[in-house]
Amino acid sequence: MSEEGALRVRLGRLVREAAKFGAVGGVGLLVNLLVFNLVRHVTELPVVRASILATVVAIACNYVGFRYFTYRDRDKTRRTRELTLFLLFSVVGLVIENGVLYTATYGFGWDSPLQSNVFKFLGIAIATLFRFWSYRSWVFRALPAPADGAERSDSEPAGIR
Repeated sequence: MSEEGALRVRLGRLVREAAKFGAVGGVGLLVNLLVFNLVRHVTELPVVRASILATVVAIACNYVGFRYFTYRDRDKTRRTRELTLFLLFSVVGLVIENGVLYTATYGFGWDSPLQSNVFKFLGIAIATLFRFWSYRSWVFRALPAPADGAERSDSEPAGIR
């Protein structure tokens, strides 16, 4: 295959991966914002604590979506390592996401419901870029390509032909 053809294949795979990541992330975004607003309106929790709770619920939802939809064809042999790294990078994303909200709320006093949602969304957007890079690079590792160049089916374990 030519270099141009190989580049097209890699770009096509990246676009499909980003689309699947976005679909799972979209569900996670809805869960995150729904839980955030529900907790904020029915409890007396401070805004950042409500946001952290919502983020944790969304992280759990997203793991299931990423493992069984977006990255279902990736290495499944080291689940403990995968889950540990997923949680580690998710916590970093949680800090990024809620750091933006914290700065807006307590640094600038922007804490109306609309402002909180805008900065919550902005924090999610920034954290999503970090999560996409870290999950695809470190958590859900790609399996090595088969030696003979043939495509491996999703049901075949790595290294077995």
